[in-house]
Amino acid sequence: MKTIAIINQKGGVGKSTTAEALAEGLACKGNRVLLIDLDAQGSVTLTAEITPNKPTAYEVLTRQNKIGEAIQKRKGRADILPSSKNLARLDVELTATGKEYRLREQIKPILTDYDFIIIDTPPALGILTINALTAADGIIIPTQADIYSLQGIGQLAETLEAIQSYTNPNLKLAGILLTRYNARNVISRDMAEIAGKTAKQTGTFLYKTVIREAVALKEAQANQKPIYQYAPKSNAAIDYMAFTDEFLERSMNHA
Repeated sequence: MKTIAIINQKGGVGKSTTAEALAEGLACKGNRVLLIDLDAQGSVTLTAEITPNKPTAYEVLTRQNKIGEAIQKRKGRADILPSSKNLARLDVELTATGKEYRLREQIKPILTDYDFIIIDTPPALGILTINALTAADGIIIPTQADIYSLQGIGQLAETLEAIQSYTNPNLKLAGILLTRYNARNVISRDMAEIAGKTAKQTGTFLYKTVIREAVALKEAQANQKPIYQYAPKSNAAIDYMAFTDEFLERSMNHA
């Protein structure tokens, strides 16, 4: 799986953090990586070192610019297609037939330039998320170990089935990742067990790696640095790198 969408319709589960950490972790290991920020909130873009006043994902999806004109190269890091607040308007603005395929059409010519493309999606099921899922080979669902987050996975499974039926029959559910985990919390441990059962029910798996709660993540974002550079010995850096390793191992086994 080369193009991965990170998705959860519930906010606050570490979706954008996971997209960024996976992209930067893959880049750390020598892969050519593109990180696409399709979330109008632009969390990934805000914490990235980018050049302002350049084309963004909005201009790409509205066909004002080719994706190659909007990608910002970053030495030693994942390249990035930045977000824009204007993305929030696309549910109204994109009405033409085939609007679901805009991102896939733009990505196609640059697929050979990258080993992996990681897409951060909005916490809502609109045209941006549908574009991401239509362009992706697989989706990873980050979720907290709580009952509300786990209930949302069932809804995502229904969304996946709809996408497979109408726009992307090859899309796969590529695992569930537990985030903001507290091993000392009995509820977290119980929920982790439920999450494993939920994964099996939806035809996927729960990553063995769990991401522990860590203040270092917010500090790294505030300093516009990947967690691996800002605090390489932190729990967050250790956990996300372990997740990256597990992702790569599963990708190779899948291939």
